[in-house]
Amino acid sequence: RIYASDPRFSFILLANNVGKRKAQIAAIRSSSGDLVLNVDSDTILAADVVTKLVLKMHDPGIGAAMGQLIASNRNQTWLTRLIDMEYWLACNEERAAQARFGAVMCCCGPCAMYRRSALALLLDQYEAQFFRGKPSDFGEDRHLTILMLKAGFRTEYVPDAIAATVVPHSLRPYLRQQLRWARSTFRDTFLAWRLLPELDGYLTLDVIGQNLGPLLLAISSLAALAQLLIDGSIPWWTGLTIAAMTTVRCCVAALRARELRFIGFSLHTPINICLLLP
Repeated sequence: RIYASDPRFSFILLANNVGKRKAQIAAIRSSSGDLVLNVDSDTILAADVVTKLVLKMHDPGIGAAMGQLIASNRNQTWLTRLIDMEYWLACNEERAAQARFGAVMCCCGPCAMYRRSALALLLDQYEAQFFRGKPSDFGEDRHLTILMLKAGFRTEYVPDAIAATVVPHSLRPYLRQQLRWARSTFRDTFLAWRLLPELDGYLTLDVIGQNLGPLLLAISSLAALAQLLIDGSIPWWTGLTIAAMTTVRCCVAALRARELRFIGFSLHTPINICLLLP
């Protein structure tokens, strides 16, 4: 109601809730600008985000660019603090490393800018994605990014374009969110498999690690549990190895971010083993 009479804004009211993907497509097809900015409804952008993303998009070879995500409700619970650190790691380690090769594998929905001419080439494929015989209703961000890369466009990460988004403050919605993201990661890995060697050997190794890592951790955890149940011996070696890997990762993050709070991200490991993996 506040902006309905403002000529700078155009609202598209769909007849019913058809999901994020079709809502995106309706807006993109109604747009006329060279660039399209996707922002989730629970996200607040810093004042200079659009400027910084537009500067990155000056290169016509770039099809999409994302900003850095932080949790706007970071101080709400112990879980939101962990998720905020998880976002920092995902953006400033994973995405930042992939951006060195011009191939960020997922431009996240809360803050992603796309070249409209590139979108025009991909919308039909994006709209027609099926999974197990039904129209796909999850993993939109990753799938659209993969389509960009397959079409020959680069995808980038802009660390100083800050977007604050609301994250789950309790375990149940967090686990549901992680399950959706994991399904998307595993599914779209197959779409990107032939594409990866054309981009860079590092990216192939990175994606293999993302998909095999949880499997190997699950096998290690099950083997340790079996050892404990069968012969009653404590699997010290498995526990020490997981603890050492967790410590190294958290210490590196604390050094790079210059924030001691990242040592506390070690609490994410038992959540991963006991809840996310099952």
